[in-house]
Amino acid sequence: MATGGSEEPPSSSGRKRHSNRLIHEKSSYLLQHAHNPVDWYPWGPEAFAKAKKEHKPIFLSVGYSTCHWCHVMERESFENEEIGKIMNENFVCIKVDREERPDVDKVYMAFVQATTGGGGWPMSVWLTPDLKPFAGGTYFAPEDGSHQPGFKTVLKNLADQWKRDRNGIIERSNKILTALQKGVAMSSGREGVPPSCPQVMETCFQQLTNSYDDEYGGFRESPKFPSPVNFNFLFRLWALNKTSAKGARALEMALHTLKMMAHGGIHDHIGQGFHRYSTDRHWHVPHFEKMLYDQGQLAVSYTEAYQTSGDKFFADIARDILLYVSRDLSDESGGFYSAEDADSHPSANSVAKKEGAFCVWTEQEIRELLPDPVSDATQTITMADVFAYYYGMKRNGNVEPAQDPHGELKNKNVLILRYSPQLTAVKFGLELENVKDILSTCRNRLAEARKRRPCPHLDSKMVASWNGLMISGFARAGAVLGEKTYILRATKAATFLKEHMFDSNTGRLLRSCYRGSEGVVEQGASPISGFLDDYAFVIRSLMDLYEASFEEQWLEWAVKLQEKQDELFWDAKEFGYFTDDANDASVLLRLKEDQDGAEPSGNAVAASNLVRLANFTNRPDWTIRSKQIVTTFEKLLKGIPMALPEMVIGLMTQHHPLKQVVIRGELEAPDTQELIQCINAHFVPNKILLLADGNSESFLYKTLPFLSTLELKDGKATAYICQNFSCSLPVTKAAELKTLLIK
Repeated sequence: MATGGSEEPPSSSGRKRHSNRLIHEKSSYLLQHAHNPVDWYPWGPEAFAKAKKEHKPIFLSVGYSTCHWCHVMERESFENEEIGKIMNENFVCIKVDREERPDVDKVYMAFVQATTGGGGWPMSVWLTPDLKPFAGGTYFAPEDGSHQPGFKTVLKNLADQWKRDRNGIIERSNKILTALQKGVAMSSGREGVPPSCPQVMETCFQQLTNSYDDEYGGFRESPKFPSPVNFNFLFRLWALNKTSAKGARALEMALHTLKMMAHGGIHDHIGQGFHRYSTDRHWHVPHFEKMLYDQGQLAVSYTEAYQTSGDKFFADIARDILLYVSRDLSDESGGFYSAEDADSHPSANSVAKKEGAFCVWTEQEIRELLPDPVSDATQTITMADVFAYYYGMKRNGNVEPAQDPHGELKNKNVLILRYSPQLTAVKFGLELENVKDILSTCRNRLAEARKRRPCPHLDSKMVASWNGLMISGFARAGAVLGEKTYILRATKAATFLKEHMFDSNTGRLLRSCYRGSEGVVEQGASPISGFLDDYAFVIRSLMDLYEASFEEQWLEWAVKLQEKQDELFWDAKEFGYFTDDANDASVLLRLKEDQDGAEPSGNAVAASNLVRLANFTNRPDWTIRSKQIVTTFEKLLKGIPMALPEMVIGLMTQHHPLKQVVIRGELEAPDTQELIQCINAHFVPNKILLLADGNSESFLYKTLPFLSTLELKDGKATAYICQNFSCSLPVTKAAELKTLLIK
């Protein structure tokens, strides 16, 4: 649906008037700025050398291709000839795609947050020629406002300060860097022990409960973010406390939030998938960009919601997400694209883009598209009446002015489910199945109409970590829902990663690659090596894919990547993993991510990965390393565990003995499949699933010798529940296995 490439407007002569060095880059975000009048440089030695040679400060602008306010600042400031001239004369200007270089982004975001109390994108930072920050912020309007100086004023003031007091600024920047180094340093986990798991779980649960919105779900008033890590924790808390009030409350918070999200405008009811976040507490008016990392994590969340509740509604939403990704975010080579933009042209003749233009509707449009009379109703109505009632549409639009600061959604409707199919049937005197058929017909017709609209920009960058999240989404949903096509899609993506984003000579992952001309997968001129998140998320996805497909090659690769992750990122002195390796001298700080955000912390995912891998491979050293990670984050886990619920899950994985569920049988045999389906039907998080097919030469049999002792019972596929490589009595019936799994 979306379109890739650079979409910069031409000059009045029809030609693009400027081309800077970004024209040679692969990143969609950098290419979007390739025709600014600003003399942009990519992050690298050419820009650094120029700053040192000319004794100029650096202006660093960091963002990403689907960032709405990044687009706004570009239109207002970076396309402005006067502002561009000020920037070029006084600064060496560098553009960074934060999705390509999260290491650079995190260093300077730490500075902006420490000095301004906030953060976000676009991020604007001024550096000395040796890359030390001395001033920063986020979005700046071009001209002075009542409460904040404009970008033009800030540029002039900082340029003047640099000329008058360069040595003073350099001295202050050195002190700032020293303070940052102290601020991000973490106490050693070497002498400590992991915190009390029951206490941390209880604190995390209480903190989430206290922030929970009982009416609309979610864990703050507004804006509201999906935060899949919260669901991960709540489902696992329920699994350990199924019969208690606490467990019931945890499950209710997760399921209610997921249901309200699916009903809300954050969910694309016509084109499927989820937008980034909601600007209000009702999940109604979103920021309309769609990110791959949200789709991958939410596919897992809705799959687990189906497992825990048995409610087909959640399975349908998981399928909805995977349909969107398969159709709109998939490269023919197997990889997954990063994102779709929030902004697009309202019509083919439009000059300016507007946020949400691709997704919103006027009432008149609906009436023109859905004029069909509904013959069985107790009143004279059309399909438009049914659709508008169900989705809360209004003649003058259903978006409050407070949610539309730029007036881009005036008279528009963001679809949100206001009434159930049952209430809609009662309203119009219709049979329930008739209402469902009408709504389905309406959605299909609107989807066809939307295809005629100008599509939002597609960021066709493919990021290893996000592909890992999406592989997990397809693999987990495929296993639980019994959809082999999902497992095959996950396999295709994993194969893509190994072929295009892995250097077999060095054993290292690459961070990103790109859809080039004629659909060919391309790398940048200087390929970017993978970061901790790339390894942690891909390793987890490979274990998920093994448990869905039982192809041991994915488990073998996961082991090799874990060994490489340990080599590149492990802090042998203070414990925990650094975000990046130590090979790039331009990155001034090596950080350890200490909280979950839109994506889980790499350290948190690694803590669980290590326990799973230890049980797949009989590597007790990895269990020890997992405990060392958790100990490193002990202070935060004791104080504000809701800041990193994925790390709480890592602690839970250590505290509660992990089950090794082994199926002895032939993969395609019906009795083997029956046992596997029984396992996947139930939410049993603290386990690994292995297939023992009798091949003594296989990777698993060589790694786990105890598998050779497990035999078929009465010639039938047989399940064993093992802990610490000691197994229960064998069972051959699904009902018996269920009893062992959920006791």
